[in-house]
Amino acid sequence: MRLSARNQLPGTITFIEVGSAMATVVIRLEGGHEMVSVITKDSAERLSLAEGDAVTAVIKATEVMVGKE
Repeated sequence: MRLSARNQLPGTITFIEVGSAMATVVIRLEGGHEMVSVITKDSAERLSLAEGDAVTAVIKATEVMVGKE
């Protein structure tokens, strides 16, 4: 898979919950951090996502907000 997005984070699915319209996917990234993605049920089924699958989290955004107290 080749993409123009620079922020590509490899990891492993540790949890997936498929609801009636959306699916919650938890990905453990290299280094131990976890990322949660909410995608459509159709996308999760089309990709045949399952716990233990090696995946890549791709982040494409035009804005990143930073806050500080």
